[in-house]
Amino acid sequence: MELDGLQTYVRDTPATAPGAEPAVYVHGLGGSSTNWTDLAGVLSGRLDGQSIDLPGFGHSAPARSYSLTAMAAHIIRWVEHSDRGPVHLFGNSMGGAAVVVAAALRPDLVRSLTLISPAMPFLDPRRSLQGPIVPLLLLPNAAKLAAKRMSSMDPETLAAMVIESCYADPSRYPEQRRLEAIEEARRRHLVPWYAEAYVGSLRGLVSSFLRAYLPGEGSMWRMAAKITAPTLVIAGRQDKLVDIRTAPQVARLVPDSRLMMLEGVGHVAQMEVPRTVARAVLGLLDELQGDTQQVATQVRDGVRQRAPQVRMAS
Repeated sequence: MELDGLQTYVRDTPATAPGAEPAVYVHGLGGSSTNWTDLAGVLSGRLDGQSIDLPGFGHSAPARSYSLTAMAAHIIRWVEHSDRGPVHLFGNSMGGAAVVVAAALRPDLVRSLTLISPAMPFLDPRRSLQGPIVPLLLLPNAAKLAAKRMSSMDPETLAAMVIESCYADPSRYPEQRRLEAIEEARRRHLVPWYAEAYVGSLRGLVSSFLRAYLPGEGSMWRMAAKITAPTLVIAGRQDKLVDIRTAPQVARLVPDSRLMMLEGVGHVAQMEVPRTVARAVLGLLDELQGDTQQVATQVRDGVRQRAPQVRMAS
């Protein structure tokens, strides 16, 4: 479909039961809508899912800007265009950072927020496998260098590198998903804009990291503090790409949040342990359903609604 002049690909995971609520899933840097296949399938009994390919990734066309603000605006426009809001909004890695901005700017469109290893700001490059390449982003020809590097690797090698960096235990990567990752890598060789999208998105992410510690409303941490939606933060303790200290910090800042840290899990918990993540999400959905029923009872009985409580779990 076309959204604001950009060809945008959206993968549907239809609900398997009546009364399902809408959900939107947003992938991370270098990923695609397929990153949510397993989790969206497990949750299809409760959620009617749509996974979006961000501009320049998967099957979506490239964008003029790859800033987090531009990504958040694209997500917001999709929710508006689909007329499905408020939605249960999910984001992983860079997608997690983008949905933080979207939820802060448009709370009316977000029923709940689930952040999986969100790429929130941290300044120590030693805590990420991508740290060594950050200085290269200053080079004007960084995209060409990235394209040359990627083209020098066959799809199997490129897919193996991605799996190794994202999974705590790459041997647990399902064979079917590995074949899909190879096919995705093969497609990247054929798409002329992929390297530009990757480098541009990484630049946008690093830029948001630097602004986070400066005065002003653009700070990602200030954005997180503005979120009003009930939020579930999930992270793997063996994450190789995002500083694992950021997830607890996000949970402390978001007013109505819950935190789950997973042992033996890396950067993509929704792919590594989809059923574990699904159980946590279903717990949040049950909690929201219970709150809705309680509010209805209170309104009926003329009782003032109690203030929401911050709940943290590990």
